[in-house]
Amino acid sequence: MNVIPEPGGELIRAGWIGTLVFVVTAVIATIDPDDLGWPGIIVSLVLFAAGAVAMLMAFFTAVERSRTQTIAVGGLYFGAGSTPRIIRWHLLGATAIQLLVGMTTASIRPFTVVAFGTLVPIFGLGLMGLWTARHGQFPEREPDPKR
Repeated sequence: MNVIPEPGGELIRAGWIGTLVFVVTAVIATIDPDDLGWPGIIVSLVLFAAGAVAMLMAFFTAVERSRTQTIAVGGLYFGAGSTPRIIRWHLLGATAIQLLVGMTTASIRPFTVVAFGTLVPIFGLGLMGLWTARHGQFPEREPDPKR
């Protein structure tokens, strides 16, 4: 049984894989940030960069769709009213885990390389925005009134 819904399953898989890799490297970095922190920094920065790129892609895709549909920021990046519940559960669930692990590990080892983990939730929000920009359901735009 495939538990990853389609369309956009590749984004959901990327979200969970990125979350798993982040959790493992964040926990290892928290144990010994001086000697074992570098993998955590690399993973955190790569996921942050990927999330920023995904957010930009989502934005430009949404701009194109906004010519004919009404798109709100909450609907785009949080899936409010535009995304099926199972998709939101997967993508925002992964984002919540990223946020929880990032904040928890950074609070355990403040002022160390572990703090880079607080950037990772941008990855989850970017994937949510990209899924919604590509596959979300938005209402049709009302025609502009004649002047």
